[in-house]
Amino acid sequence: MPQSWKQMYKELHRAHPLHPRSWGAEPVCLTNSPSPSLSAATEVPCLKILVSKVLGYGIVMGSVMVKLPQVFKILGAQSAEGLSFQAVLLELLALTGTIAYSIAHHFPFSAWGEALFLTLQTVTIGFLIQYFGGCTGRGVTFLAVYSSALALLLSPLPPSALITLLQAFNLPAIIVSRLIQATTNYRNGHTGQLSAVTILLLFAGSLARIFTSVQETGDLLVALTYMVSSICNGVIAAQLIYYWHVPAQGKKQR
Repeated sequence: MPQSWKQMYKELHRAHPLHPRSWGAEPVCLTNSPSPSLSAATEVPCLKILVSKVLGYGIVMGSVMVKLPQVFKILGAQSAEGLSFQAVLLELLALTGTIAYSIAHHFPFSAWGEALFLTLQTVTIGFLIQYFGGCTGRGVTFLAVYSSALALLLSPLPPSALITLLQAFNLPAIIVSRLIQATTNYRNGHTGQLSAVTILLLFAGSLARIFTSVQETGDLLVALTYMVSSICNGVIAAQLIYYWHVPAQGKKQR
């Protein structure tokens, strides 16, 4: 393998416990002269890296609009009924932790980029919940406080231990946020203005991220976070299917 490719490979795929190198395989993805003698042991890891990259950037591109159906549904109904602001705050905490942790560890953008776009859309949803709840002032305060906190976390000031702790807190934050939303759905007897498209896309994306996080980062904490997220998103998706023919209260009134 040419030296330049070796350096690139090391930068993008550092050695770690979940990396193919730990299994005794050194992928040879690109060579100057094609060799028919490439073994399956080298072809498979290379294929995994390629699939991971394609999936990763696909998830990032899809995330640009994944929550827009939810935003449009709220705007169309002029209501955020059925959406929990507390769940939004916890989801933002988890997304912020992912962004800060990934940047601090120099993970490739394809491994975490969707968190950035999901954050922007989740902040918008949080503001709309306050706005349509008659608390515009609280919504503006929420935007100002969160923007300041995000800027601080992405600056060089926070210690690495704090960033790692924030990422570790993702697990309980994701679980609690989804439990709050699931409980809200159960008590209401419907899913309100929750967008089925958004929830199903989030579920599919978190499932795909389990594979890409292992390949791109090799970080067990990140992979475990997406495993838990997939389970929790699956619960909400199951509720959407269960309550599919149950109209929200706002729909009944109209």
